[in-house]
Amino acid sequence: MKYAEGKVSEVQIAYIGGGSRGWAWTFMTDLALEPSMSGTIRLYDLDRDAAEANEIIGNRVSRREEAVGKWEYRTCSSLEDVLTGADFVVISILPGTFDEMAVDVHMPERLGIYQSVGDTAGPGGIIRALRTIPMYVTIAEAIKNYAPKAWVINYTNPMSLCVKTLYRVFPEIKAFGCCHEVFGTQKVLKGIVEETFGITGIERKDIHVNVLGINHFTWFDYASYEGIDLFPVYREYIEKHFEEGYKENDGNWANASFECKHRVKFDLFRRYGMIAAAGDRHLAEFMPGDEYLKDPETVAGWDYGLTTVEWRKEDLKNRLEKSRRLLEENEEVELKPTGEEGILLIRALCGLDRMVSNVNIPNTNHQIPNLPADAIVETNAVFERDAIRPLIAGNLPENVKALIMPHIENHEYTLEAALACDKELVVRAFLNDPNVRSAKCSEEKVRKLVDDMIQGTMEYLPEGWRK
Repeated sequence: MKYAEGKVSEVQIAYIGGGSRGWAWTFMTDLALEPSMSGTIRLYDLDRDAAEANEIIGNRVSRREEAVGKWEYRTCSSLEDVLTGADFVVISILPGTFDEMAVDVHMPERLGIYQSVGDTAGPGGIIRALRTIPMYVTIAEAIKNYAPKAWVINYTNPMSLCVKTLYRVFPEIKAFGCCHEVFGTQKVLKGIVEETFGITGIERKDIHVNVLGINHFTWFDYASYEGIDLFPVYREYIEKHFEEGYKENDGNWANASFECKHRVKFDLFRRYGMIAAAGDRHLAEFMPGDEYLKDPETVAGWDYGLTTVEWRKEDLKNRLEKSRRLLEENEEVELKPTGEEGILLIRALCGLDRMVSNVNIPNTNHQIPNLPADAIVETNAVFERDAIRPLIAGNLPENVKALIMPHIENHEYTLEAALACDKELVVRAFLNDPNVRSAKCSEEKVRKLVDDMIQGTMEYLPEGWRK
């Protein structure tokens, strides 16, 4: 990298999963709109054709007059090629296909176990992790060999286990997980403040919060706007609007499956006194299944949705069609701010700024003192030149800690199961999951489910699972 007059050039970013038909375009957009950085984006993907398509699309974006950040996109053929000399590594991959995800999400329904996302917690998150962890072992070893000093940004789910694997394989790695779920709850608070006080134009980042928890099961124990304590404001709003909830009107939802009225988080606030800070679809999966996920009718009653794999497959068709239009120049990537912070974090790590954002890293600095030091926790941190300094978030209340601990335990069971190809640890994780426990299934039925789900994802598992 080279520095001159408040700008940095020749930044080398390795993008593993660079054939993405979706998030890659978000990344291109934010890079194109950032005037203080330029350099090379190296794209690596097992689907080389997809990476080459994004090379064409990215270079076309960079040539546009309104693109103030200029980047060269280049497809690489190996992890060694993409990583050697990289300043930053971005990882955003899909472990397996949507056929495997159909196993993750829908096979447990035969035991009355419903999942609204299926990529982080519960049976779906555990089985998805079995596919993902071996890939991350390979990636971590490659980073250790070819880019040991690079900053590594993970976007793949299950977030906590991806980051945990990177540190298990390469303890000195400079890796962190990036997730925008917290932003959504800040936007809810922003909207409630605007509605309550008749204010307009509040920025999401002006809602100051203390973040603590684990990815997709984060909580706020502090929230303020210009000196206003937002907890009483939030409590009063919930008292008045619990039944109808809160509905955003920003038009950003791509489909009804992602919409919610935030009634799950409203209910969690009434029960636990903290602001649950993720989408209702994620929050529900960490709780006992008989509370918010008992059946599709219960889900509908809480005003959120089950994101089916069939919808995801249809969405992929739409994105593939969009990729074709972009390649044929029948459509352009829209250059407007996306609301993501990844590029801003890279900018801060380059020394061009200093900012606070939520981050997923090991709890080794005791950011949350009453959680294990080896847990991957999500808290705020200060980002500045070549440093992430986690902020001490404080202890979780014991009642919220009790909700989180089974999932932290399952992170350990699942990681060890994946590394050792140990089915008994997978069974233990299933039996320890609150959603599975609430279904009150026999151990025999749970074991059969584990067997069938492993078999359904076998194509993406190491040879050790076939023994």
